[in-house]
Amino acid sequence: MTYVRNIVINILKWLSPGMEVKRWFILSCFGVLIFSLGFFLLTDIRQAVAIEYSIIDFLAQHFKIKLSSTIIDILFCALGIYIMLFSQNQLFHSIYTVIVPYENKKLVEIIYEKRKLDMGYKIVAIGGGTGLSTLLRGLKSYTNNITAVVTVSDDGGSSGRLRDDFGMLPPGDIRNCLVALAKDESMLSSLFQYRFTSGSGLDGHSFGNLFLAALNNIAGDDFQKAVKMSGDILSIKGKVYPATLQKTVLCAEMNSGEIVCGESLIPKHNGKIKKIFLKPKKCSPLPEVIQAIKEADLILLGPGSLYTSILPNLQVEDIVKEIKASQAKKIYICNIMTQMGETSSFTASDHLQALYDNSEDNLVDAIIVNTSNPSSLSEKYKDENSYFVTPDIEKLKEMGIEIIEAALINGDSEHIRHDSQLLAEVIIKHAASKIANEKTGIWKIITGKK
Repeated sequence: MTYVRNIVINILKWLSPGMEVKRWFILSCFGVLIFSLGFFLLTDIRQAVAIEYSIIDFLAQHFKIKLSSTIIDILFCALGIYIMLFSQNQLFHSIYTVIVPYENKKLVEIIYEKRKLDMGYKIVAIGGGTGLSTLLRGLKSYTNNITAVVTVSDDGGSSGRLRDDFGMLPPGDIRNCLVALAKDESMLSSLFQYRFTSGSGLDGHSFGNLFLAALNNIAGDDFQKAVKMSGDILSIKGKVYPATLQKTVLCAEMNSGEIVCGESLIPKHNGKIKKIFLKPKKCSPLPEVIQAIKEADLILLGPGSLYTSILPNLQVEDIVKEIKASQAKKIYICNIMTQMGETSSFTASDHLQALYDNSEDNLVDAIIVNTSNPSSLSEKYKDENSYFVTPDIEKLKEMGIEIIEAALINGDSEHIRHDSQLLAEVIIKHAASKIANEKTGIWKIITGKK
């Protein structure tokens, strides 16, 4: 009885004043009536034929218009179909403007784009820092099936303070990825990246980090749940996972034999890094991360700080093993600039060799290297001892890896960084050649290009 009562109540709600639904529903019913009349005329139903003769006589006497019965029949059918389509379109529009009030697109465009992106590649992007968020910002234009795997060993700045104060995982890199994948990034970016510059306890914290810290407390110190809640609130395109939920410390063994622990301290040591590792050495990955790698069409490493953003993820148990076993296309995106304290004087092949030394040989199938070198931007980096990474192509060929060369610098930025859209386009277009056998025509579907 309660079930029937609820149905009746919900039906009556549709009849409430101001719903802007009743008029279009009634008009649609009228369209069905007109079409039905035309159909009956075509089938020579006796009652309908009588009406038809009356219409023909009326038009002839008052308007001097002579139409055959067949034309009258077709006009009624066409008019009925037009009224039905018009009223249904208006009905959908009334509902759509309430559900998606701020979307400056037609309903058909939103549905088409959603379905198109749902058919996109399953991509796993592994890294951290601004490099990973830059990559994600471009990829979300091509697919909704993105899984970002983010390092959680940051111990500096706002993230480090929250880690110490609340015992939570550092939220900084997670925050950047959530913002990058957000549906309305332009509005959220300035809010989530806002950093307080005064106030007792607030100075130095970013709003996004505090937001994640609050959700972490609401979720009962369940950081994974807090990240998911954040993703739901921001309507992100894809998923963001920490590489592990265990609290870890990043350590580096220097060529001198010295051990330096702490992500923020490793670059400051300014020594040549031999190897990096996590404490504790045995830390378990999220099952969702392993599953995403198993199902991936494309696995991307970088861009980002090689030793403190990318490689820490590969120290988590089973991640390297699963990447190696995956049939996905695996690409390493080499940094554009060297980084003092981590990759000073590194060439592209040096980056790749360091990746292998801290994981497994031949972990990736291809490497993307930047070929543009705007000297006007590079001058400002000399004070930081940061220079363009040399794409030593011959050495890379000797390492037996596929080389993807492209001009990838964002010319509108004051900083030398990858252009999100250019990078994503190069990745998707290149990957299509390998995945085409499994997903025929997906590149045409995604881009609309021939």
